[in-house]
Amino acid sequence: MARTFWAWISARNLVEAGNRRAQELGLSNLRFQEGDATDLAGLPGKAFDLVVSIFGAMFAPKPFDVAKEMVRVTRHGGRIIMGNWIPNDPTLVAQILKISAAHTPAPPEGFISPMTWGIEANVIERFASAGVPKDNVSFIRDTYTFNFPGVPSGLVDAFQRYYGPTMNAFEGAERNGRADDLRKELDALFERQNISQRKGTTSIPATFLRVTVEVN
Repeated sequence: MARTFWAWISARNLVEAGNRRAQELGLSNLRFQEGDATDLAGLPGKAFDLVVSIFGAMFAPKPFDVAKEMVRVTRHGGRIIMGNWIPNDPTLVAQILKISAAHTPAPPEGFISPMTWGIEANVIERFASAGVPKDNVSFIRDTYTFNFPGVPSGLVDAFQRYYGPTMNAFEGAERNGRADDLRKELDALFERQNISQRKGTTSIPATFLRVTVEVN
């Protein structure tokens, strides 16, 4: 049976790049679409066997709406898989976010940190509100490894250019005259956590919470 795959992404440039790549490969059943994880407008209910969000939906506001929408579009017997960063974890991304927060303006009132998706009790509560029993939600601590064909400072450059939290942190740090301090902190972090044994390359593992939700 032919299957169609959608990828909902919030960054327009990534949507365009994904569709272009799918077309080049002749993947007519794959489509990238810009969307809002709190409101998957245009997607019918109970349409997908598998719904996946890897370090994506956790950054959307209104986490209870996110859970509700993910459950809504998943078929009975289907699964939702999430990869979420863990607050206060000693590995790379949690530490990037901790450093970045110190250089970013205070969030607006009512803001819910994306990192709360890395707390098991919060995940259970959010999917329970969408009708998923606690026993249908399971967790594994997994690892994503950032492999980069250059020195750690080069990987910092990539985060500074493309990763939202660090982009915002540098904007705030520049306004306060602390951009050099932020850069030094990140350079030190990436250098410290690099485990590559090959000179001039970078390999940094980062722990995340892998969530599996069984939708009945």
